[in-house]
Amino acid sequence: QVQLVESGGGLVQPGGSLRLSCAASRFTFSNYAMSWHRQVPGKERELVASITGGAGTTNYADSVKGRFTISRDDAKNTVYLQMNSLKPEDTAVYYCNADRTSRLGIRYTYWGQGTQVTVSS
Repeated sequence: QVQLVESGGGLVQPGGSLRLSCAASRFTFSNYAMSWHRQVPGKERELVASITGGAGTTNYADSVKGRFTISRDDAKNTVYLQMNSLKPEDTAVYYCNADRTSRLGIRYTYWGQGTQVTVSS
């Protein structure tokens, strides 16, 4: 079955950096748009950053623009989220998502299990 496995989360001080990775398997990675989302208890999951397949067009939430960078390596079936200048409000569980819609209009979307990021002194 499809697998998305996140790694790289942890505890970091404000102003620090982390790089999250999401390793994908058992689907054609390059055909999927990939994205990172985050969620804190009591709030809805929110989109942080996304990157398309093919051209690799990126999109960011306003709250992370200029600080986070999403990238993908199709040869390694992996998507990354480089997070710099971290703030306490970035604390959340971060989830990786793979998404595509077929020519027949069938949507395929998969989620990882999440990785905790805590920004605190």
